[in-house]
Amino acid sequence: MSSESPQGAMSPTTANYTEKLWPTFWIWVIVLGLSAAGILIFIPISPLAGYVAFAVLLAAQVVMLVTSTPTISVTPETLQVGRAQIDRKFVGDVSYYYGDDATAQRGIKLNGLAYLCIRGWIKPVVKIEITDPDDKTPYWLTSTRNPEHLAAALGGAVPKKTS
Repeated sequence: MSSESPQGAMSPTTANYTEKLWPTFWIWVIVLGLSAAGILIFIPISPLAGYVAFAVLLAAQVVMLVTSTPTISVTPETLQVGRAQIDRKFVGDVSYYYGDDATAQRGIKLNGLAYLCIRGWIKPVVKIEITDPDDKTPYWLTSTRNPEHLAAALGGAVPKKTS
């Protein structure tokens, strides 16, 4: 057995895997640009109003992005993806996808009843089958930067056809 553990792995009494789906660099550049637009809009009133608008817009957007960033957390008892949480005993098969296959999972192969935690700036996805008989959700589909590590934390998986 390998002595390596998945990235983000901790002792069995704490989280086995934790990942925050932070926005990429270009999202922050867009936030900065939109905030700078506040200067252009309010500078005819006064330079101070422009800079105050910039600061307020920047702060509001940063707070929105930070508070809406979902977390994926795997513990010995539970799996939490964003706001959804389920007991690990109801987690079935786990598969992960890259490239065109990940795009297909997010698009033409998507089941309308699936729970989604997708971020457009993160391409790989992990599909987690839900086996709870009282839950109509067939699977969860989540973006992740480390699909192999998340799958390993959930009990392992073999990658599906990759592009």
